[in-house]
Amino acid sequence: MKKSVLILGDILVIAFVTIVGFVSHGESGLSFLPRMAAIFFPLTVSWFLLAPALGLFQPETAANPKQLWLPVLTALFAASLAAILRGFILNAPVIPIFAVVLGVTTALGIVIWRVLFLLFDRRTQK
Repeated sequence: MKKSVLILGDILVIAFVTIVGFVSHGESGLSFLPRMAAIFFPLTVSWFLLAPALGLFQPETAANPKQLWLPVLTALFAASLAAILRGFILNAPVIPIFAVVLGVTTALGIVIWRVLFLLFDRRTQK
């Protein structure tokens, strides 16, 4: 159960970060959905390639506040990989600052979500 909640939460955070990124640039109409997909899917794939390998869905990692640096590191690497995949999908150059901003915002969103999960998990165990 915890693993599926973590997975669903991670996907929702990635979607939220993607939407907020586009809205912050004034690109919020339905016509931007293909461009949103061009970053959402590569970021989601990158995240789920790296996160299990680093144990982010293991109960002992997810429930340990001292391990919150792992989602940050994973988000930074996943965003870099996603930016490269996006470049291939769109046949466009990879812009380093885009990868950095995507990584930082994704890391922030994932850490906020993981802290909330951690607090909720601890509260339900009492």
